[in-house]
Amino acid sequence: MRAIRKYFQKYWKYKIQQTKEDPVTMKIGNDIYYVGVNDHQVDLFEGQYVVPNGMSYNSYVIKDEKIAVMDTVDAGFTEEWLGKVAEVLDGAKPDYLVVQHMEPDHAASINILADLYPDMKIVGNQKTFGMINQFFDLDLGDGRKVIVSEGDKLELGNHCLNFVMAPMVHWPEVMLSYESTEKILFSADAFGKFGTLDTDEEWDCEARRYYFNIVGKYGAQVQTVLKKASSLDIKTICPLHGPILNENLDHYISLYDTWSSYKAEDKGVFIAYASIYGNTKQAVEKLAEILTEKGVETVKITDLAREDWAEAIEDAFRYDRMVVASPTYDGGIFTPVLEFLQHINSKMYQNRKVGIIENGSWAPMAGKKIKEFLTGMKNIEIVEPTVTVKSAMKQNTIKELESLADSLL
Repeated sequence: MRAIRKYFQKYWKYKIQQTKEDPVTMKIGNDIYYVGVNDHQVDLFEGQYVVPNGMSYNSYVIKDEKIAVMDTVDAGFTEEWLGKVAEVLDGAKPDYLVVQHMEPDHAASINILADLYPDMKIVGNQKTFGMINQFFDLDLGDGRKVIVSEGDKLELGNHCLNFVMAPMVHWPEVMLSYESTEKILFSADAFGKFGTLDTDEEWDCEARRYYFNIVGKYGAQVQTVLKKASSLDIKTICPLHGPILNENLDHYISLYDTWSSYKAEDKGVFIAYASIYGNTKQAVEKLAEILTEKGVETVKITDLAREDWAEAIEDAFRYDRMVVASPTYDGGIFTPVLEFLQHINSKMYQNRKVGIIENGSWAPMAGKKIKEFLTGMKNIEIVEPTVTVKSAMKQNTIKELESLADSLL
């Protein structure tokens, strides 16, 4: 009881601080509520991805004859989240906590809610409970565990949750929950995006950057889940990050199908480069000029040393062609370019046409090393010629760039 008083004293303090612009809860269906939080303080999501517009950690409550809380939130927002849950419960007690994903930005508050409501059961799959034991010293006992598997149902009254296993999208314990009465898919990290819910921006860009950097490696597993979801009549998608989706669902599902198939979303050439003294940059800019003159739909240039590397990964997958340009450094690839290649390789970059530009004052080797890297990737067509800049761009370099541009058309 002392723990309950402690948290609810903080909850009432939190309620006083609410504003009209930051509502406590949001109703998204008949007796289904959003109780998530916005994180405007986070600078790096997962300790590495720049998030200028913050992140949302989404959680939901289904109020019926039985009450289910869908996931929790990051530990830094436990008190705020508890306040929102209490607002919706209005004195009632939850019967179930459904744990779809054990990553700490969604699962960090499991132990707190379990302590507050000792009669509440926790719903998850076999792997979920293995991870709960790893993260928490929480004695659930068999009486508080509801272990589910593919196709199992949880009857709440008028609402019914149908469980869809989604291993490696993007952790092994992930599962989705389909509420068949209101046709809502609680999609875990699938269909998520960077940014808070109060950020006014289009979905596609930050959802694409989120997908390829967080989930991109697991395209085959996403395809499996999409096939399962195709048999469901989905009217609303409730992800664990980003906005609730209830319009134009075909658009979002189609993008996920394209992304997880490693197909290009748009026609264009993405040029990823880094330059030590500006000479490689000069060659890249000349190539972009030539490509534009030859009618290429889109030419996007990114300086890998200065711009967001996660956005560079996004653009590499977005376009159907790419050029990698690097000076030779320590007999190999310049560090920012090498790291970029390592990143796209780990995310299963494939099915693209790629050109190479190298620079070197005495022993150009970057092109050879880039080619070795690319040949290890699936279905990559390396186009010729490899353009070699020897210190600075000259007239013969421009001729080579013209030839490379023709090969990329």
